[in-house]
Amino acid sequence: MLRTFFRKAKAKPDHDLEKRLDYRFKDQTLFHLALTHSSHAYESKGLPLDNERLEFLGDSVVGLIAADFFYRLYPEANEGDLSKFKSSATSTVGLSEYAQQIRLDEVIHLGKGEEKSGGRKKSTILAGSFEALLGAIFIDGGYEAARTVYEKLLDGSYAKIKKQGLEINNYKSALQEFLQKEDLPAPQYKTVTVTGPDHRKEFVVEVVVNKTALGKARGPSRKVAEQKAAENALKSFFGARIKAITPETFLFKS
Repeated sequence: MLRTFFRKAKAKPDHDLEKRLDYRFKDQTLFHLALTHSSHAYESKGLPLDNERLEFLGDSVVGLIAADFFYRLYPEANEGDLSKFKSSATSTVGLSEYAQQIRLDEVIHLGKGEEKSGGRKKSTILAGSFEALLGAIFIDGGYEAARTVYEKLLDGSYAKIKKQGLEINNYKSALQEFLQKEDLPAPQYKTVTVTGPDHRKEFVVEVVVNKTALGKARGPSRKVAEQKAAENALKSFFGARIKAITPETFLFKS
């Protein structure tokens, strides 16, 4: 049934992606399914098959690989720091970054409507597709194959980072913790402007404490803009002691 569907859709294997992954699928139909977003399946004639089940599986595969990776990389780290490292690597933003590194955004099968609305740049679609791909590799080649693919990306982000004397956190949480230590109220995030068409909106957000603006930033979503505003606020206090890992997380030199 799967092969019939993809023959009708005239899907072709993307060998360039397999080269970038350094992994060749034994089951090319499974490979196609991992790249098929629900919007494409809905618009195609034939069986309404998409990558959502593989995304469900891949979510757990990604989580296990990341947990194992950080457990081995930082043998002295406590559970709290390990959780923060894992969270930074497996968040929607983190996974969408990895999807872009392997140029997954270029080969996802999207519906026409999702294509027009800028779906190839949406972090939720990129992260979900990355999870589906890892889920498909897990089925096709087993845990070690999936681990090899994902760990190459993790190595590029974390292997050179020395944990000693450093604390990991995300910008919004760190700013709130810092303000609490200073006996100041929690930060408030105010949307200053929203511009652009629906598929390419830009948000400008300001973080305020006691009516004082601590930082302002722009981003493609409120969440991203808030993190950047918190980042700017923290950098105004700590400067070079902050080393960015992902758009959401950083290391702090204590």
